[in-house]
Parts: sequence; structure tokens; C-alpha cells
Amino acid sequence: MATRDIVFIALFAALMAVLGAFPPLMVPAIGVPITAQSMGPMLAGGILGARRGALSMLLFIVLVAIGLPLLSGGRGGLAVFAGPTAGFIFGWIAAAAVTGFIVERFWTRLGFVTAFLAAVAGGVVVLYAIGVPWITAAAGVSLDRAFLGSATFIPGDLIKAGVAAAVIVMVKRAYPLISPDIATRRS
Repeated sequence: MATRDIVFIALFAALMAVLGAFPPLMVPAIGVPITAQSMGPMLAGGILGARRGALSMLLFIVLVAIGLPLLSGGRGGLAVFAGPTAGFIFGWIAAAAVTGFIVERFWTRLGFVTAFLAAVAGGVVVLYAIGVPWITAAAGVSLDRAFLGSATFIPGDLIKAGVAAAVIVMVKRAYPLISPDIATRRS
């Protein structure tokens, strides 16, 4: 792995920490904070590609596991991985990988719509496919109830996917970090 790749992986792990510094929006009716961090995997995968994006999320999770308070609200340590929302945290790795894979696959014709669909596929569909069953197992609730409780976050996640798509397209035009040879191999 090149030094440049390591720097980008570390940079996007740091970006996740910055997104965690934004104060969570507490919605009293649901009791769970809405955070900016769920946009991180969309950005990491869409800007760095599948492999580096997933590795940046893995690095971030390792940093949280060793106790750094990098999650929204200043949380960190192994205890956060025992809660009902830990599936979403672990899902960030797959979310970045899927988003990155789709962006790489459509690199030559990547526009806002394609980037948005990639962010939704990875950052919403894949993330919820991992997070919702985890809630079911950890909280002992039905899958339907876990999904309905999580569905309240989907509109906000779609907005985050739109913001991520705009950033992905802007970075592709200004300073593409996904090399054209990776994208060509995926096509």
C-alpha cells in the first residue's frame, strides 16, 4: 500500500471524528440522536473507492474500540459495540465498500444521480440491512419494530446522501482520488 493511500485512509478516519464533533440533533419522540457521522461512509467510499473507503472506516472503528471518544456525543470504548446501535457502526465498513464499488463501476459516467444512488445503496440500504437486524438481536424486538423505529431516520439519511453525492461529484471533477485504472477494471 502506498503512503498516499495510508494518508487518505487516515484522513477519512479523521473526517469521521470531525463529523462526530457536530452536536447530535435530539428528536424527543424517538430518543435517538441524529448525527452527521452516517454521511462519513458515503463520502469515504465515494471519494476514496471501495478498498480505501472501507479501510478508513475500519481504522475509525479500531480507534473507537481502543477508547478514543470519537463517536457523536463523545462516546468511545468497547461498550459502544454492545449496544443495539452497534450494527450501524460495524455497517460503516460495508457501507463505504459498497458505495465505493458502485462509484468505481460507474466512474466514467459518474454524475450526481449515479453518485446519489451509490450513496443510498451503500449508506442507507446496506447500512440498514446490517443495523436493523442487530437492533433485533441486541434489543430483543421484532424485525418489523426495529425497522419501523429506524425508518424515521431514512429522510435525514437521504438528505445526507444528496450532500455526499454533491461532494463526490465535485471532488471527482476537481481532484479525483479514485484512479481511472481502478474504474476501468471495474467496468
